[in-house]
Amino acid sequence: MKAADRLGSGSSFGKVPRGRSDRGRAKAIAQGDVPAYELVRLHLDEVSPTPLNPRRNFGSEEQLTRFGEELRRVQLAACVVVTRDAYLALWEDHADRIGSATHVLVNGERRYRSGVHVGLDALDFVVRDDLAATREDFIENLLQENLDREDFDLVERARGVQVLVGVCGEEASTGAQSRAADRLGKSKAWVTNQLALLTLPQEIQTMLSAGSLPERDGRLLARHYKAHPDLDASLLLQHLKSVRDEEAQTKQRERSLLEAAKQQTLTAVNKEPAADEPSSDPSPAPPAALTAVNKPAPEKTDNHTRAGAKGKAQPPKAPAPLTAVNTSDSDSSQTRAPQPSGKPDVSVPHQATPEPSELVDTLPWTDPAWVDRQVRRRMDREERKKLVWLLEAEEDE
Repeated sequence: MKAADRLGSGSSFGKVPRGRSDRGRAKAIAQGDVPAYELVRLHLDEVSPTPLNPRRNFGSEEQLTRFGEELRRVQLAACVVVTRDAYLALWEDHADRIGSATHVLVNGERRYRSGVHVGLDALDFVVRDDLAATREDFIENLLQENLDREDFDLVERARGVQVLVGVCGEEASTGAQSRAADRLGKSKAWVTNQLALLTLPQEIQTMLSAGSLPERDGRLLARHYKAHPDLDASLLLQHLKSVRDEEAQTKQRERSLLEAAKQQTLTAVNKEPAADEPSSDPSPAPPAALTAVNKPAPEKTDNHTRAGAKGKAQPPKAPAPLTAVNTSDSDSSQTRAPQPSGKPDVSVPHQATPEPSELVDTLPWTDPAWVDRQVRRRMDREERKKLVWLLEAEEDE
């Protein structure tokens, strides 16, 4: 029971106005206190759906019943309508199609149909005649709600886009798709792809509506059907299967090549020079050691002989510097460095050669400069190009 009904039924209470009067509403709008539209309660027999709505599937009877019972308890969102006069000012030929309804739906037809299905008398509506300023405005607002829905039927969406393109084409014969794309916030290519779906055979469109065929497959079939309009639905599906199988095989080959390139790179980086490869002997070979030795000194020349030849004595040359050379002793487990005469021999302790697997873990894989040097040393130009191509293909996946 409403608060006014609980107060009493006297003449003072019976004359209380419900909502704003026309004058008060106009004043409030002029002052900016309320927007140009307000929430109203309308009987469902005073409202008619628009024939322009591309949506045809509103759910099963069970779904309509469940949604209608939810509306009976509470209506969380109001439906949007325009008045009969505003609608017929745009489409005069729709007078017979909307009957005697005083308002025409823009958004909320599923709520409206669910309420009718469970026998509701009225629902909350918002009257928005400003949405019917032009035909393009009306169709844009009609589509906008459906475009935001994730479960919107692909074919129904394409039909709505087709209606908007047709309305945009009434002003000018060219540029209709571009204007429709601007209104929907989409690209012209997106609009073109939507219209292409409607050219497919009815069996394919049914699969798109049911969700058994993805939109990307539908666009592929639309392009093929445009080039071969004599094909039927079965032949189009065979073409789709062959294309997808070929793509799967190509992707598998790319993965195999990528794995082979990775293994080749790893082997090339870790491979030791042939001279340093371990022998068949299970005992590790001793590493080569640096040993300091004196290079042979040049032959001595008698100072007196030089003096006799040149007329003066020459100072003796300085001894040759020590140089480091690699030597190895295969007959001993230790590498010994020859020492100058009169000094004791010093032995260098033997260190085992690490296993290749241990060497891999110690390599500086995180150093880009080091990896770049190894790849350039071990691989030619063509192999490097192939490696780059395969790595980019893996990133795209």
